[in-house]
Amino acid sequence: MFRKRYAYAPLLGFLFVVTSTGFGPRLAAQAVPAEQPDNYTWLEDIHGERSMAWVQTHNDRTTATLDKDPRFAGWQKEALTVLDSPGRIANPGFSAGYIYNKWDDAEHVRGILRRTTLEDYLKPDPKWETVLDYDALSKAEHESWVGHGYDCLDPDQELCLVALSSGGEDASTLREFNMKTGKFVDGGFTLPRAKQRAAWLDRDTVLISRDWGPGTMSEAGYPITVREWKRGTPLESAKEVFRGEVKDNGYGNDPFVLVDGEGHSAAIIRRSLTTFTLEHYILLPGGAKKMGLPNKVEMGGLVKGYLIVSLNEDWKPAGQSSAIPQGAIIAFKLADVEKAPDQLKPEIIFAPSDREFAQDVETTANHLLLTTLDHVQGRAYVYSVDASGHWIRKKLPVPDNQTVGVEATNLKDDRFFLSLTGFTAPSSLWLGDAEKGSLVQVKAQVPQFDASNLVVEQFEASSKDGTKIPYFVVHRKNMPLDGSNPTLLSAYGGFQVAETPSYSPVMGKLWLEKGGVFVDANIRGGGEFGPAWHEAGLKTHRQRIYDDFYAVAQDLVARKITSRQKLGIEGGSNGGLLMGVEFTQHPEMWKAVVIAVPLLDMLGFEHMSAGASWVGEYGSVSVPEERAFLASISPYNQLKPTVNYPEPLIWTTTKDDRVGPVHARKFAARLEEFHKPFYFYEVTEGGHGSGADHKQQAHTSAEVYTYLTRKLMD
Repeated sequence: MFRKRYAYAPLLGFLFVVTSTGFGPRLAAQAVPAEQPDNYTWLEDIHGERSMAWVQTHNDRTTATLDKDPRFAGWQKEALTVLDSPGRIANPGFSAGYIYNKWDDAEHVRGILRRTTLEDYLKPDPKWETVLDYDALSKAEHESWVGHGYDCLDPDQELCLVALSSGGEDASTLREFNMKTGKFVDGGFTLPRAKQRAAWLDRDTVLISRDWGPGTMSEAGYPITVREWKRGTPLESAKEVFRGEVKDNGYGNDPFVLVDGEGHSAAIIRRSLTTFTLEHYILLPGGAKKMGLPNKVEMGGLVKGYLIVSLNEDWKPAGQSSAIPQGAIIAFKLADVEKAPDQLKPEIIFAPSDREFAQDVETTANHLLLTTLDHVQGRAYVYSVDASGHWIRKKLPVPDNQTVGVEATNLKDDRFFLSLTGFTAPSSLWLGDAEKGSLVQVKAQVPQFDASNLVVEQFEASSKDGTKIPYFVVHRKNMPLDGSNPTLLSAYGGFQVAETPSYSPVMGKLWLEKGGVFVDANIRGGGEFGPAWHEAGLKTHRQRIYDDFYAVAQDLVARKITSRQKLGIEGGSNGGLLMGVEFTQHPEMWKAVVIAVPLLDMLGFEHMSAGASWVGEYGSVSVPEERAFLASISPYNQLKPTVNYPEPLIWTTTKDDRVGPVHARKFAARLEEFHKPFYFYEVTEGGHGSGADHKQQAHTSAEVYTYLTRKLMD
């Protein structure tokens, strides 16, 4: 319901063995109870007077306890201090010959877009020039603008479309901005608020997918048509170049344009049929032509005239004797694609092993960058095409036990930035040269919490079907194994999103420093071990994900790292659904449960916000078998008045136009109906997150850790 540049996802050294039942058909018999009447549909009126009065009542009740705790104010201040810390790395982006960075702090609450030269950026204290001030813009226009990034015309990246979101929601207003002048372009491209995407075709043409009126939006609320808009003409006159179907219920039918360092370009339209099934079309002079690709792929970029594609399913191209395995990275000559889009001849660049799986693919002017997970250890490689047309690779010297990410690339040359992060290792930034295969550390985040007494260990638990589930534990060196340690267990388990080590200053300051243990579980549904790890938990197989999480919890107790009276769990979005399921399936196991921006009503999710776009992950109530399964695990529908539940903290945001606040509201309302204790808090802004700025985020974090401390430490 979050992912990389040309892919989507929603809504946080180890050998493991997939058992024979790990990926095979398995669905335990599910008891399907009589469905409870839905008495809380009125809360689906998100901004309605009655709904907002209910929200205010429960916000007041929660703040009267948590915000009045004598520790809350200090912890909120601590959280804001680390979020605003000048010792953070200013994450770079290449554009128009400069290094750009969006920076938020106490002075710039909504942030500024600023720039400097690469030479100056590498200095300890760069001299920044402000290009766009979001706070000043908000004040001038009387709007709560949140910057949602920008998309620029490659390769120069001088003209950009800046995305401005009201309060942090997914819907954005797009405005043309000139990076060199630092000003919005007079009479330039402007797209009113919508869930939309735009891609530069040339300086005077953009491809746009948005709401064009009746029949142009899917049932999931995403655009299904793409139009070509010429500079200086009315938006309404934009020419349609592609149309899908209203039943295209993925993440929308969207355009993007790939450019490489040699001047090759490809305009692509991605037709999103369902959550994970896609069709790809290339725009040619004769119109949009469908490419002969399987339906589960992701576009990775364009380099040296080769189109790069990631496979998420096995594929046997016509004329080949064997299938290319899912998880492989493949390439096509763009010239061949343009001649015969339906007759593709792939070249394999990377094939997964039983231990190493691809993660991110990016391009420089002349090379391909690939990051992988090798037993959940980050790796990075540079791939090049030699004189004979063969792909060769160099391994980059990244340290172990850290997550590796491509922070920025540059189509003007072969320089790039990698980010490295770990649970106790402050994030660092490395400047690389893909041509030389070099990598040098240039920045390091100032430590935001004391990790001198912390260690990270990796264990594995056996799930119900025997599959080994790895997990990380961050704890003090002298941790007693007597079950007394307050422990917070987290996971995501969906949409092929990998949970890898990362530096969290707020969690470190408000939890680890105060003696808490943190556990991150690599359960199925994620992408830690390739597409098959994700597919093992799709739709009616989803109980495996919940069994995996429970198995890790049991293993923590068995190892005496913690006990049921000291064990809390936390997750958001799809991870919020995970928390809701664990809350209802194993209420006796948890002392604290944090359910954040969640899905919880799995019989109604398809008609809430963008819910219809996730049928590929969860299934649909329109399919009898899938409906029966969804009813059996749906937290909202599985609540019972006779069960003793732990007292949860449920939080969401009014401005969340992805999952929406309705799930959280209705779940809390039913708990209230059954006279069960709970805390509920709804942030007014922030979109699908904890707040629209650092102040709001610090408030949410302080409430969460006050709650966890009261439950697990006091």
